[in-house]
This record gives sequence, C-alpha cells and structure tokens, in this order.
Amino acid sequence: MPDAPGTRDGALDYEQLVADGDEGFAFPDDLDERTAAALCYTSGTTGKPKGVLYSHRSTVLHSIGANQADALGLRERDSVMPVVPMFHANAWGLPYAAATSGARLVLPGPRMAPGDLGELIASEQVTFTAGVPTIWQGMMRLDPAPDLSSLKEIVCGGSAVPESLIRGFEQKFGVPIVQAWGMTETSPLASVCRPGPDAPEDADERYRLRATQGRVVPLVDFTIDEESGGELLVRGPWVARAYYEDDSQQARFEGGWLRTGDVAEVVDGSFIKLVDRTKDLVKSGGEWISSVELENAVMAHPKVMEAAVVAVADEKWGERPCACVVPCEGETLDADELRSFLAERIAKWWIPDRIEFIDEVPKTAVGKFDKKVLRKRFAAEAEAEAAGETAA
Repeated sequence: MPDAPGTRDGALDYEQLVADGDEGFAFPDDLDERTAAALCYTSGTTGKPKGVLYSHRSTVLHSIGANQADALGLRERDSVMPVVPMFHANAWGLPYAAATSGARLVLPGPRMAPGDLGELIASEQVTFTAGVPTIWQGMMRLDPAPDLSSLKEIVCGGSAVPESLIRGFEQKFGVPIVQAWGMTETSPLASVCRPGPDAPEDADERYRLRATQGRVVPLVDFTIDEESGGELLVRGPWVARAYYEDDSQQARFEGGWLRTGDVAEVVDGSFIKLVDRTKDLVKSGGEWISSVELENAVMAHPKVMEAAVVAVADEKWGERPCACVVPCEGETLDADELRSFLAERIAKWWIPDRIEFIDEVPKTAVGKFDKKVLRKRFAAEAEAEAAGETAA
C-alpha cells in the first residue's frame, strides 16, 4: 500500500503549506477569462519551435472536454501520473484536468527511467498515467516486470503508437493503452481512440482500430483537405488561432482552421488515422511511402526496441526510405532478417534498401523522435555516396 500523504521522503504536506501561506493573499476578482495563462512552444521536430499562448478560458474548456467519459474521463478516486513535462503542452493538460475532477496527482520528478516509473506506479497505486511511446516500450523490456496492477489504463500520444506496443502491454500486464492525439496548438487533446459498441468483433481488427488516433472529442471539428494531399485540419474552442508574436505562419490558421501538417484518412466512418507528417513522407518513384506505417512494421519485430524512418536521396527513385533501427539489448539482428520479416507485412517496394543499426534514436526534450538529426546524418552520407559513384 502507498505511504500516507505527506510521509514519503521529501514530500510536503499540502494542508500545512496552505496554513503557512500569506493570510492576506486573495485571487484577483477582475481577471478576464481571456487573459494569458500559459505559454508553451512546439517541439520543433520539423522546424523552428513556435509559441502557443493559452488563455484561462481555453485551459478550463480543455479540462472540461478532457474529462468527458469517452475522452480521458478522470474521476476523484483516480491517482494521475503524467509522465510529461509542463513545457510539453501543459503536461498534456493533465494537471488541470486532474484538478477539475478532484483527482490525486503523482509527479515523477527527475527519475524518469522505466524502472523508477514502474516502482512509483506500484508504491503510489497510480490508476491513470500518460506518456510518449518510448516510455512504455522501455517498460515492456523490464525484467523482472513491474507491478502495474493498480493501473486502469495508459494514455499514449506524442507520436504514433505501434500496434505491437498496444498488443504487448495488454498481453503482458493486462493494461490497455489508449491512443490519443493532439498538438501544442490544440492544448493538446483533440482525439481519443475508444472503439464503441459497434467496433469489430475480430480481435485483430480491434487492435488495428485501436492503433488509429480515434475520434475527435466534443467541440472539436475536423476535415481533411484532399486538394493538399490529405492534410488534416482541426478547429475548436481550445485550438490556437495564431502563434505568439509570429505573423509569418498565419496561413496555417486560415479560415479558422488549423493546418496540422499531418496527412490523415478516415477509417470505420469516424476514426482518424494519421498516415504521416507532410514533411516525413517518402516519395519514391512518384509514389508515397508512410514513414509511420513503415516504422510500426519494423517495431513489430520482437528484436527491435525502436525504429525511425527518414527519406534519403536516390538517383533512380528520387527518394528511398532509410530505416534507423535500435535492436533490443542483447539481441543480434541483421538487415536480411529484418527485410525477410517485412516482406510478409508490407509492399515489396516499401522495404528499405538501407537499414542502419544505431544505439539510440535521437529524441527531443519531450521524447519524440528527432528526425532532423537522422536526416542530417544519413541524407548527407547518401549524397556523398551518390557523388562518389557519379565521380567513379
């Protein structure tokens, strides 16, 4: 059982903090609800970080939307552990959603290794947690496995959640991973994947559906601009209408819609499936290859811990996918074995000619794959090799 509140090492007693506070303090009673409340910056995975200013109004509305039953649905009896920093879209809005529902907050602090997080979940009886896929992929590999019996579910986002991870967590821990989608610009929650009563009965089909980004939450609208190649557009009361002190990007908010930069399609009538970021698609021989789908296929291999796919220049096809693969610790994996595995799962022309085995996929401060670093490294190598062949 967890320690009583205020008795953990280094913990402060909330009631004592309140009692010791300034007796004369009073919240301002003339604060306009549209006054700025917080400022977060985009992670900059595809360009320069841009500021998004949240108002008190948008933060409250986002909390109400997040706590809808088929969104995050936090309750007073929950112990909520966001494995997300506040600078990453206000920790996905979870501290505010927890406050409005009366839920207990458990903050991991600087100890963010999967083993430490597993111990904290067990000792604090965490019922709800959220973080990027890399966190949970690391936890899957822990031996001995942590005690996650207190968890009712994990919400996962920040990047596409591999179907293999959703399957693995359910089979190993009996804990469902629920995929959610959003951006810094959407405060961030915009959609949650919860298959309804009309979901497919076939287990494989349900897992396929759960690996999508789900349905938009109430008050958020979406559309897909087919003329721009299938870009997803969203709007809503907590979706940004401009970047902070940056007029150069106003075209992204034209007509009240936010151009997300994500290429999407609608499956099963109302579920959003992100195909890729517009800047991450690989155009090979005039045809598009989704880096997200290819990454998911690679990460389904039992010997693969992480994988990121980037486009590299190719003299014949224009671009080809380069798979950057991190094998699981202690495992031996070669390119031929991986290609044979992929041949049964994806189109033949999607199979990467180039597979690079690396120690770690570089990540941003919020845990997303930093493909800019990989592009710079391997695209430069590909161009140098092509130049050498031409000279020869």
